[in-house]
Amino acid sequence: MVFKRRDKRPLWKIVAEFFWPRGGWTRAAQYVRHRLHRLPDTPEKIARGIFAGVFTTFTPFYGLHFITAASIAFVMRGNILASLLATFFGNPLTYVPIGVVSMRMGYFLLGEPPASEDHIARSLGGKFMDAGDALKNNFLAMFTDRTADWHNLTIFYNEVFFPYLIGGIIPGLICATICYFLSVPLIRAYQKRRSGAIKAKLAALKAKAKRSADARHKTD
Repeated sequence: MVFKRRDKRPLWKIVAEFFWPRGGWTRAAQYVRHRLHRLPDTPEKIARGIFAGVFTTFTPFYGLHFITAASIAFVMRGNILASLLATFFGNPLTYVPIGVVSMRMGYFLLGEPPASEDHIARSLGGKFMDAGDALKNNFLAMFTDRTADWHNLTIFYNEVFFPYLIGGIIPGLICATICYFLSVPLIRAYQKRRSGAIKAKLAALKAKAKRSADARHKTD
């Protein structure tokens, strides 16, 4: 393959770079911000895409965040690429606090006794992994002699997924709205500055070409 890596990374390095990319999360965030600023679209449309991506990180659809963000951006007539880039608001450093806040809010809205933050943080990842294993087992049960078991998935839905889904709406809307209103003026200022720089460069090239043409005429 043309784009295949020459140096195959070991599994431990792939996992390590998922949690801490080369250059750190600060550099990764700067890269995402740079790409967002350079998108060829209106500031409002890009900001609507950012809104969709940030809001998606407060949903429990892990593994489907790109699809969810793109769908919301499409409905909002936002920039879809911006929505995909904005999902990086959710990363291994922010998923735990996002999950804790969303589930605590979900317990509150559903009138259920809240679990402690430490308990939610410790069990959140494990419960999603267990649910994934259960889904895999039930899928394979359709083609093998395995027995499908929906009991654990029912518990997961009632205790984790549904509270997370309901509880993530309010903090997700708040964070996404803040990001929207912060993004519009920043993107507009960046695009105006970049447009001015491009015009100045073109004017300089035209002036240089004119001087060269004048010099040739004088020589002739």
